[in-house]
Amino acid sequence: MNKAKRQEIFTRLRAANPHPTTELEYATPFELLVAVILSAQATDVSVNAATRHLFPVASTPQKLLDLGEDNLREYVQRIGLYQTKSKHIIQMCRILLAQHGGEVPQTREALEALPGVGRKTANVVLNTAFGHPTIAVDTHIFRVSNRTRIAPGKDVLEVEKKLLKFVPDEFRHDAHHWLILHGRYTCQARKPKCGACIIYDLCEFKEKTA
Repeated sequence: MNKAKRQEIFTRLRAANPHPTTELEYATPFELLVAVILSAQATDVSVNAATRHLFPVASTPQKLLDLGEDNLREYVQRIGLYQTKSKHIIQMCRILLAQHGGEVPQTREALEALPGVGRKTANVVLNTAFGHPTIAVDTHIFRVSNRTRIAPGKDVLEVEKKLLKFVPDEFRHDAHHWLILHGRYTCQARKPKCGACIIYDLCEFKEKTA
């Protein structure tokens, strides 16, 4: 995969979707942070179904603390790992209030110090809520990066570092969203829709289908 191919890949992805964003529903950085924590090993659809009921009731750290862990579990019980996630979210709210004035911090270090927040979650929040040119590598992005050879790597951190190195500056802010959507709807795990792919001729996947 060379520089010219990468440039053309992202040019096409941008033309097809000029203003990509997350499919998680949120109104504030805090709501996004909660939604991303809930989305680990769960679908955005299931998270949105829960937060549509949760956020009108509790959309700030204090309101979630007032709601309490037991009641929070009732709202998110259909989401995978909901008990652990509920515990982390309540702990996170306490830390945000005690150490950050109830606001979501805008540094990776502070975000990753919060319960339930790893590098991927921090990258999503930094990118989507605060406009940082970070790239959060999930299973979709890992698959697309390796299949196309845009940024092949043995683990998510290697892929992230290569994407940050190889994705042209003008595309870096939105690259996360383009790649995840491409992996979710076109370059799917079991049956990639190569025949409908807008970057078919640029992709270096050896097992492309017609």
